[in-house]
Amino acid sequence: MAKASLSIIQALKKTAANLEKGSQYQWGHMGSCNCGNLAQVITNKDKAEIHKSAMRRHGDWNEQLIDYCPTSGLPIDHIIDEMLNFGFTRNDLSYLEKLSDQNILKHLPLEQRYLKHNIKNDVILYLRTWANSLEDTLLKDINIENVSLINKLSPVLVEV
Repeated sequence: MAKASLSIIQALKKTAANLEKGSQYQWGHMGSCNCGNLAQVITNKDKAEIHKSAMRRHGDWNEQLIDYCPTSGLPIDHIIDEMLNFGFTRNDLSYLEKLSDQNILKHLPLEQRYLKHNIKNDVILYLRTWANSLEDTLLKDINIENVSLINKLSPVLVEV
C-alpha cells in the first residue's frame, strides 16, 4: 500500500470530493474511471487527455498497469510514472480500479465491504476509507517528542 503521507491523503480526498461535486464518472472511460479520476488530480491532465493517452495501447487500467514499462515512451506510461512517483504502487492502482484492497475494505463494516467497482458512491467510499486508513497510520507515527524537536528547529511563523 502507498506510504502514508499528506500528499497521498490529500489526493485521495480531493478525488473523492471531486466525484461528490459532480466530476464525470464512467468506469469504461480511461480518464473518468476510478484510476482516471485519481490521475486527473495527480497529473492535472483532463479526462480526455488521459483517455487519449491510454488508447495508444490495448486494455483497461489493470492491463495498462501489467504492461507498464517506464522506458516505453507511451503517454499512458508517463501518466503511470507520475502516479508511481507521487507515492502510489501499481498494486494500489490495480486495487483501486476494482475497489478490492482487503487492507482498505477491512475498515468498513461487514455489510459495506462488497463494493461494486463501477458505482460512483462505492468509489467515493473506498477513496475516503483509504484516506482515513492512511491518516490513522500517519497519526500513529507521530511522536510528541519529535514534534517538539521539529518546532524548536523550525519555529512556526505566525501572521499578524
